[in-house]
Amino acid sequence: MIRALRLALLGLLALVLLTVALANRAPVTLRLLPEDAGRFLGLDWAIQLPLFLVIFAGILAGLAIGFVWEWAREAKHRSAASQHRREAAQLKSEVNRLQGGNGQQKDEVLALLEGGARTR
Repeated sequence: MIRALRLALLGLLALVLLTVALANRAPVTLRLLPEDAGRFLGLDWAIQLPLFLVIFAGILAGLAIGFVWEWAREAKHRSAASQHRREAAQLKSEVNRLQGGNGQQKDEVLALLEGGARTR
């Protein structure tokens, strides 16, 4: 059911993107700088592309910028999680060391209390 819904949504997305591409085939000129500034600086770079490619490239650039922004924003959370994992591993090894490495308790008082509780 979910797989069929996912395929239907992907098909609908493909149809919408195809429709946008077919409706926006006219060439547009992309310039690095405005014409006057480009001529003044000697950077009169321009390229002609179909409009749908410009639209799709803008969408992909926005997604890429958003992913990088989120990754950078979550760096402190990843760092804290890594530190917590190290602390947990250190505490686990300390517990194992205190228990003798095989799960048996080394504390005589606890052993006496557990032994006394079993005989009662």
